[in-house]
Amino acid sequence: MKDYLNSIAIAACLSLSLASARSQGDPSNTREWLQQRKAEQTEAAGKTKVFHDFTFSDEVEASGITFQHHAVEDANKLYKAVHYDHGTGLAVADVDGDGLLDIYFVSQLGGNQLWRNLGNGRFENITAKAGVAVADRVGVAASFADIDNDGDPDLFVTTVRGGNLLFENLGGGKFRDITQQSGLGYVGHSSGAVFFDFDNDGLLDLFVVNVGNYTTDEKGVGGYYVGRTDAFKGHLHPERAEASILYKNMGHGVFKDVSRSMHLVDKGWSGDASFTDLNGDGFPDLYVLNMQGDDHYYENQGGKSFAEKTAAYFPKTSWGAMGIKFFDFNQDGKMDLFVTDMHSDMTGLQSKASRLNVRSDFETQKSEKMCTAEWTESFIQGSSNKIFGNSFYLNQGQGPLLEVSDKIGAETFWPWGFSAGDINADGYEDVFITAGMGFGFRYAINSLLLNENGNRFAPSEFVLGVEPRRNGRTQKTSFALDCSGADKDNPLCNGKTGRVPVSESLSSRSSVMLDLDNDGDLDIVTNEMNDRPQVLISNLAEKRKIHFLKVQLQGTKSNADGLGAVVKVFAGGKAWTQQHDGKSGYLGQSSMPLYFGLGEAAEATKLEINWPSGAKQVVTGPITANQLLKIKEPAK
Repeated sequence: MKDYLNSIAIAACLSLSLASARSQGDPSNTREWLQQRKAEQTEAAGKTKVFHDFTFSDEVEASGITFQHHAVEDANKLYKAVHYDHGTGLAVADVDGDGLLDIYFVSQLGGNQLWRNLGNGRFENITAKAGVAVADRVGVAASFADIDNDGDPDLFVTTVRGGNLLFENLGGGKFRDITQQSGLGYVGHSSGAVFFDFDNDGLLDLFVVNVGNYTTDEKGVGGYYVGRTDAFKGHLHPERAEASILYKNMGHGVFKDVSRSMHLVDKGWSGDASFTDLNGDGFPDLYVLNMQGDDHYYENQGGKSFAEKTAAYFPKTSWGAMGIKFFDFNQDGKMDLFVTDMHSDMTGLQSKASRLNVRSDFETQKSEKMCTAEWTESFIQGSSNKIFGNSFYLNQGQGPLLEVSDKIGAETFWPWGFSAGDINADGYEDVFITAGMGFGFRYAINSLLLNENGNRFAPSEFVLGVEPRRNGRTQKTSFALDCSGADKDNPLCNGKTGRVPVSESLSSRSSVMLDLDNDGDLDIVTNEMNDRPQVLISNLAEKRKIHFLKVQLQGTKSNADGLGAVVKVFAGGKAWTQQHDGKSGYLGQSSMPLYFGLGEAAEATKLEINWPSGAKQVVTGPITANQLLKIKEPAK
C-alpha cells in the first residue's frame, strides 16, 4: 500500500530523480507564459527570410477520426517511472490502392485503428474489415512495408509482452495475420521496427528494436504487465537486457533471426533506429538509439555482416536518445542526422527549474550540468562521450560527422521523436517534434522548426498555429477518483469526497507528415498520449502558389517500395536530395511518396535515382511541377 501511495504521490520519468517534478500545473500561469512565448516568436519571425505566412488548424472533428489513445494506468493514474509513458506510434500507407493515404493509429489499451482516407480530408474506420485491431495487446509501434513485392503495403506491429504481429495485405483494405508462419512473433518489450534491405537482394529485411525488461508478471487493469518500480535503472542490470533482432527476409513471408551471424547484437535500452549509407558503398548501415547510454552505429560489410563503427562517425552521442532521422539538412547531397534526447531533460533539478523558468532560452539549453550534478558516473556509465540533449550531425563527406545542434538551433525540451518534411515547400526539410509528459507534469510545447536554407532552424510553432494546441486548451480530464470509496487514501483526495476528476497536461508522442487533403502542401497528424490525435491541416497552398513534386518509386530488381533509394531532383538551378527510408516519425515507418518542395521553380530539369540494386536511373525533363511522378526501376 505504501508503494501504491508513493507512486501516485510522485511522478518520475527517472526513478532516481523526479520526486520534485509532480505538479498538476497552473493553467492560468501556463496561458501567461504561452502568450509570452508567442510574442517572442512572432517578433523573431519578422527577421527570418523563410516563408512563414501560413498556418495550421486542428481539423480532427472535420476529419471524422474518432480514434482515442488509451494509456495503461502506469502511465497516468498510478504513474511510475516506467517506459509505458513513451506512448505509441502511427503509420501511413495507401492500404487499398485507391491513391489516398490511410492512417493506422496504435494504442496501449483498447486496440489499434485503421482509418481509410475518403478524400477531401475525411476518413472512415475500417479496422474491423481490415482485421488489424490487435485489441488484446499493449501496442507500441507500427511499420508499413511491402514484404512480398506484390505491390501493396503489409503491416508489422510491435507490442509489450503480447507478441509482435505481421499482417499480409490481401488488397481492398483487408489483411490476414501471418505471424506464426513468418517467424516474427517475438514476445518481449519491443518498440520501433525498421524495414530495410541490408543485403540488397530485393527483399525487405527487418530490424526490431527491443527496450529491455521493464515489467513484472503482475497484471494491471486492462491486462497490461505492471512496470517495475526501478524500471529506469534497468540499464544497470545486464540480466534485464533484451537484444534487438535483425531478421532476414527469406521470401514467401518467412523471416529468420540472423543477429548473431551478422554480428549485430545490440543490447542497449533502445526505442528506435534508422538506416543510411554513410560510406557510400551501396549497402545500408544502421544507427541504433540508446535511451540511457551509448548509441551504436553499425557499418554494413557488403551485406555479409555488420561492424560497430560508432566512434569513427559519432565520437559523442546523446545520452537519452529517443527519436531519429537521416536527411539532407543543407542540401549538399549528403545525409545528415538528427537525434532527439528526452531523458537528459528529466533530472529532478531540470524538472524543478522548468517549473520556475519556462522561457525559451531555458528550454534550448543542454542539460549537462544538471545531469552530471545529479547522476553518478556509474548511472550515466561514463559522461565523457555523451551529449546531454539533442544531437545534430552534419555530414562533411569524410571522417566524423560534425555535431552542430546548438549552432543551428536544434535543441528542444522534453522531446520524443519527430517528423521531417518540407512544410513551406521551399526545398529544405523542416521538422515537427512531439513533446510533453502528460499526467503529473506541466504543459510542454511541440516544436515546429523551419529550415532557414540549410543554415539553422527557426522556431515557428506559435507563428504557424501549431501551439498552443487544441485551440488554446492545454489540459484535459484524465480520470476520476472515487474519494469516498476505493481511492479515498489517494493524496489527490485529501479533503475531498465523491467522484473527483483529475486533469493532465496534453502531450504528444508521435507524428507523421503527409498531404492529407491532396492540395499540394504537407499536413501533420499526431498520436497523443491518452487523447484524440491532432489533424493539423496547412493552408500554405491557399496563401501562395507553391511548386512541388511527389515521387513514388517502384523497384524491380530492388525491393518494390524502393526503400534505400536516393533521389535527386534538379530544379531552379539547384539539386534537392532525399533518401527513401520510410522513416515517418517516432515509432512509425510509412509507405508514402517522397515530397520535394521546389521553391520558385515551376519545373524540374531532371531526376536521378540511385536504386538499392546499384542501378542508376535518370529521368530527363522538363518535368512539370505539382504532380505525382511514378518511377519504375529499369528491369536491366
